[in-house]
Amino acid sequence: MANWSSLEHELEQLKKEGRYRPISVWESGSDTWMNIGGRRVLQMSSNNYLGLTNHPDLKKAAIQAIEQYGVGSGSVRTITGTLDIHDQLEQELAAFKGTEAALVFQSGFTTNQGVMTILGTDDVVISDELNHASIIDGIRLTKAQRRIYAHKDMDQLEAVLRECGSFAKRVVVTDGVFSMDGDIAPLPAIVELAEKYDAIVFVDDAHASGVLGRNGKGSTDHFGLNGRVHIQVGTLSKAVGAVGGYVAGDQVLKNFLVQKARPFLFSTSAPPSVAATCLAAIRVLKQSESLIGRLWSNATYFRTKVQALGFDTGASETPIVPVIVGEPAKAMLFSDLLLQQGVFAQGIVFPTVAMDKGRVRFIVTANHTLEDLDFAIDALVIAGKKLGLLT
Repeated sequence: MANWSSLEHELEQLKKEGRYRPISVWESGSDTWMNIGGRRVLQMSSNNYLGLTNHPDLKKAAIQAIEQYGVGSGSVRTITGTLDIHDQLEQELAAFKGTEAALVFQSGFTTNQGVMTILGTDDVVISDELNHASIIDGIRLTKAQRRIYAHKDMDQLEAVLRECGSFAKRVVVTDGVFSMDGDIAPLPAIVELAEKYDAIVFVDDAHASGVLGRNGKGSTDHFGLNGRVHIQVGTLSKAVGAVGGYVAGDQVLKNFLVQKARPFLFSTSAPPSVAATCLAAIRVLKQSESLIGRLWSNATYFRTKVQALGFDTGASETPIVPVIVGEPAKAMLFSDLLLQQGVFAQGIVFPTVAMDKGRVRFIVTANHTLEDLDFAIDALVIAGKKLGLLT
């Protein structure tokens, strides 16, 4: 039997610091109200921004695909795992994003790792300090040089770009929407600097896909920068309602990644039901702005109410609304107190955020009603008073 004492010690340390996070097991599907521990609670930690997980068109498409293709694809894409429905999804994604091509991966995480394959020893990648873990891990897997600039600090970014003129490729990578703070990247300024210093712009729109831009096309469209952002990564796991990730860009980028990206080459492709679901989701997005309008109306309503109570929501400007409380143990206790009131909002602590920036992160969706949001606000007041955050 293996000796796991070092792991046990580390787990005990996490518990002492209040950073140990057990997995929540749900007794119902992803929705606005869900069942956990025999209780019905308001879900405010889901990335299901538009409620598409239960959209009838998506469910119908998945069922039909299973009947037509079965439950799996059989292999990796380059052997036998590419079906016509995978190809169709990529064509419609590219058209939706306004790019020459798109390539689908198994997740947003593996997409970022795969895209980093474009970097070699003569290149440099320049990353915002608060970029997602998948970007950080992707960078670590490359042989390129790396530089980090302070969050959204354009003066520092320019200084780094100025110093990196000798590299063959200079790639500036940023989240479109930062997942822990809910703020939006200054993409116009990044693009201008990249053009000034002949750099490639790489945007991870995981939390902007289906949220920003016309019909949810993302941060590039939101800022009117179509054609000026070279690499657009998105997720199919959040607002799209299913699972997977994709990169949209030039055809040569897709061709290169098909040949070189290890996550693409060595992972079985998505089940046909998932591809069909994502296709249906893109079509829903193209046909309706009302879902996104309701999402933003709800987000503004909730954030304004929470701020009026005196809570610190940081730099939030999207449906991601953190309530920052400080030390990890306090953040996790705050989450527990909210659950007692019937609201599930997950505590987020170090190392996901800084040690002194523990928070409870709320995510508002299009499917929340104003009554739902008021219910959450009432719970915030009760939990906040119990924890001494409100008087």
